[in-house]
Amino acid sequence: MKIGELAEVTGTAVETIRFYEREKLLPSAARAENNYRMYSAEHIGQLAFIRRCRSLDMTLDEVRALLLLRESSAKDCAEVNALLDTHIEHVTHRIQELNALVTELQTIRASCSAPKALSECGVLARLETSSTTSSASTRPQRHIDGAH
Repeated sequence: MKIGELAEVTGTAVETIRFYEREKLLPSAARAENNYRMYSAEHIGQLAFIRRCRSLDMTLDEVRALLLLRESSAKDCAEVNALLDTHIEHVTHRIQELNALVTELQTIRASCSAPKALSECGVLARLETSSTTSSASTRPQRHIDGAH
């Protein structure tokens, strides 16, 4: 099947499929005589695995490690479990950061309980004073595919 068909079957954007190939997460497709990439059922399965890992917010490095472990001759799944335990710790830490962020946002929002002139807006005033006292490095960072 061609890349467009693979994209449709798996619900994955064509550019994402190409990205996963460049990142060596997805095996390169064979080329037909007309130089089109030709994908197989193996690609569908591998892409489903990658997408499932990504839906669990795993980084590309974590996905790569799991793919390597899946193909390895390891006797047991201890390394897989260790990787997942580390990921769980990371997610737990992020949840704590996000909970702190919600609390801070609620505090800022509470500073303006009724519509007022913009010059008297408590939210804007708090944001102006908060920007010099808060550290951006303590905030959870948003990420896009491939950026982490």
